[in-house]
Formats: sequence, structure tokens, C-alpha cells
Amino acid sequence: TLNNNKKLIIINDDINTFDHVIKTLIKICNHTNHQAEQCTYLIHYKGRCAVKEGNDQKLIALKEQIIEEGLNAIIK
Repeated sequence: TLNNNKKLIIINDDINTFDHVIKTLIKICNHTNHQAEQCTYLIHYKGRCAVKEGNDQKLIALKEQIIEEGLNAIIK
């Protein structure tokens, strides 16, 4: 089988609070609180963070939910 692993990446913005990003990662990506906090700091300080890996189908659904929460997400 072809390995179709891609990354779901959240891009930093000046709108959303740390709390909102953390809650979104816990709710949509099933992150632990600690994982969500780590990712949120990376998003803030590095401008982006890969929050999930998987195939297109799975990531597209997660990306749509993240965008509905007001965050910027891309799949690479």
C-alpha cells in the first residue's frame, strides 16, 4: 500500500487566544492538555505546528472542523 501520510498544520494568527487553540486541539485532535499546550506554544513562537499526521481523508475532516473554530489550517 502507498504511504499517504501527510501533516495537518495549524498556522499562527493574531486573533485566537492560547486557551481557544488549546481547547480546539483537545476537542478536535484528541490531544491531551499537555500536548495541546506544547503545540500552541510552537504555533505562537514558530508560526506553525503539525498537530496530526494521517491520510488525506482523515485530515481533511479535521481541517474543516479546525477552520470552523476560526483557526488557520493546511495539509502538507
